[in-house]
Amino acid sequence: MGSRTRRVALAACAVLLTTLLPAAVAAGPAACTDRSNNTVQKLLECVTLDGVREHQAALQEIADDNGGTRVSGTPGYDESVDYAVDVLEAAGYDVTRQEFDFVRFEVLSPSILQQVAPPPAADLAHVIMSYSGSGDVTAAVSSPNLVTGCFPADWAGFPAGNIALIQRGGSTATVTCTFALKALNAIAAGAVGVVIYNNAAGDLAGTLGNTFDEDVPVVGITQALGEQLRATAGLVLRIKTDALREPASAENVLAETSGGNADNVVMAGAHLDSVSAGPGINDNGSGSGVILEVAEQMAKANTRNTVRFALWGAEEASLVGSTFYVNNLSEEEHARIALYLNFDMVGSPNHVFFIYDGDDSDVVGAGPGPAGSAEIEKTFERYFESRALPYKGTDFTGRSDYGPFIATGIPSGGLFTGAEGIKTVQEAALWGGTAGVAYDPCYHQACDTFANVNLGALEVNADAVAYATLQYGMSTSDVNGAKGKGNFKLPTTEQITGLSAK
Repeated sequence: MGSRTRRVALAACAVLLTTLLPAAVAAGPAACTDRSNNTVQKLLECVTLDGVREHQAALQEIADDNGGTRVSGTPGYDESVDYAVDVLEAAGYDVTRQEFDFVRFEVLSPSILQQVAPPPAADLAHVIMSYSGSGDVTAAVSSPNLVTGCFPADWAGFPAGNIALIQRGGSTATVTCTFALKALNAIAAGAVGVVIYNNAAGDLAGTLGNTFDEDVPVVGITQALGEQLRATAGLVLRIKTDALREPASAENVLAETSGGNADNVVMAGAHLDSVSAGPGINDNGSGSGVILEVAEQMAKANTRNTVRFALWGAEEASLVGSTFYVNNLSEEEHARIALYLNFDMVGSPNHVFFIYDGDDSDVVGAGPGPAGSAEIEKTFERYFESRALPYKGTDFTGRSDYGPFIATGIPSGGLFTGAEGIKTVQEAALWGGTAGVAYDPCYHQACDTFANVNLGALEVNADAVAYATLQYGMSTSDVNGAKGKGNFKLPTTEQITGLSAK
């Protein structure tokens, strides 16, 4: 990844994208429909913010007609699939619906977290963890010996019948310390309820995964509240959760070009589902809307490699759709996938331009992606540098659909504009917005609507997605050498700057 010094220098001449970017001359709808957008210059003329917003508006309307949600396993999601299939088939793609089974989760009534003792009694801000069990418990509170609670040994001496208070984090090179692992360790030690607090600023809205089936309530709270509770002597809490877990089915949508080298497949994907709480127009109507717009405009590009666009189901149920897809690839099918590009939340209202850190040059958190991931990162960096826009690395944390691809050795990369994390003062200086506020204040909430989008960030990222997807559709030589060799010519900095400020 480029140095942080270069990113800061770029910021000096960057326009802070908190509103719509200025208009520029584009090819026009008729020209875009009729021609082959087989160069980045042509493609960026045709990929527009209006096109992405059209798809987001359709997803909002679907949610409005279905109780305000598009969560997998419900009619709102099924109608989202129908819409995407119609768009992609009309563009001329070979479209496949891939059905899978999973466990659907729904909150039936508001959860409760109360401090019972010491007085005065108080209701505490919290978020129920997806796939939490149901229950109503009041008990004293204890923490494991090592507060992250990732190993059974951490729980020696834990008082059975207590509520467990655990800190997020604690992954090692050999153990991925998920929320589910923490909760299962607590339950095995005799905990009757679990409270997990963040290890950074911001709310904690996590998932236990759709295989979690314990009937114990599990909630998340902020770091500040967690540290306050840990310091409170004689603490007694009440947790009440009321949730549904039931078998369901959903579909992935896969759209593939009819031509190109089928032994060198370039994949670009985003999850289509929302959470049960809201319509999910940033998470992830932004990524799926961009995928649909880019796919439409690339339909006649005649790429040298097969390009496969994917819209995943049940991502919010712990990456079920993408995991099912990867796990059901034959050895030959897996070997044909050159790389995977992931776009999950690319229009956050209080955004940062994050690029997945393929080479771990930031030296924080998770390590590098599979070989070739660093080159994907550099491709996105080139785009942002051509626009004189600052960018920042973000870890492969496993929280989105790149997870199963990376786990099986497929080079991966992508873009992200932030979720529940809190924007820093330094980030606000680079990208504008508000320090001390979440990148997406409506993350996993009912207010994640058509209005919950930074239009400037969404437009920049739509063009970045188009840039990378077409480049790799023509040549993957930087990722896999001779197998992906091609003579695709990238546009000049002047061409990108002029065309993408539409």
